[in-house]
Amino acid sequence: MMERYALELIEHGKRVDKRKFDQFRDIEIKTGVISKAEGSAYVRIGKTQVIAGVKIGVGTPFSDSPNNGVLIVNTEFTPMASPEFESGPPGENAVELARIVDRGIRESKSLETEKLVIVPGEKVWTVFVDIHIIDHQGNLIDAAALAAINALITAKLPKLEEGKVVAGEHGDKLPVAHKPVTVTVCKVGDNLFVDPAIEEESVVESKVSIAVMEDGKICAIQKQGASGIAFNDLEAIVDLAIKKAGDLRKLM
Repeated sequence: MMERYALELIEHGKRVDKRKFDQFRDIEIKTGVISKAEGSAYVRIGKTQVIAGVKIGVGTPFSDSPNNGVLIVNTEFTPMASPEFESGPPGENAVELARIVDRGIRESKSLETEKLVIVPGEKVWTVFVDIHIIDHQGNLIDAAALAAINALITAKLPKLEEGKVVAGEHGDKLPVAHKPVTVTVCKVGDNLFVDPAIEEESVVESKVSIAVMEDGKICAIQKQGASGIAFNDLEAIVDLAIKKAGDLRKLM
């Protein structure tokens, strides 16, 4: 019933919470929320709540990139966040969310992985970004991406002595060169809008998540949904994403 109501409103140029199509819900960002993590951030968009934590340890580089550190992004969907989520290993949605966030960080070259080498070809820093969904009320992609980059830019490398990590002590900041911001634009009929509430997500025909650099250039793009997107619509989607990314960046 609520989904049909949301659809009818969108078709008439309105939204369930009376926002404009290009308007985000209220956004709150806090950093340093997990004391035992190397970096962390809490993001609230409307009632959607996400926490990202960064843990860094000594690991082995991948064989095809022996002179680069390692980045691994994980997401956890717990039943407390939504009745749609189930306990157990990550499902398809959790894996896809992690990949979208990872792609924005990786393709922007945000993390300078070449500076994470301890012993070339043998030891590197492995950076884990763990994203926990606290409350799913729509637009998890933008919230998770915003939490991840804020956690990374506040993270510090553990202190090393004689090749071993000193527990509880930190050294230099994690080398983060860029701060990509992801904006998801949704399409219903001829209408484009950002930051879908949970009622709106169920009626979205297609959506495009775009990671935008500081200079407004696109570094990653991901489409979801079965409905196709016309080229003219894609141009409008890109323009809207770049504009809203600039607004979000001011909050970082």
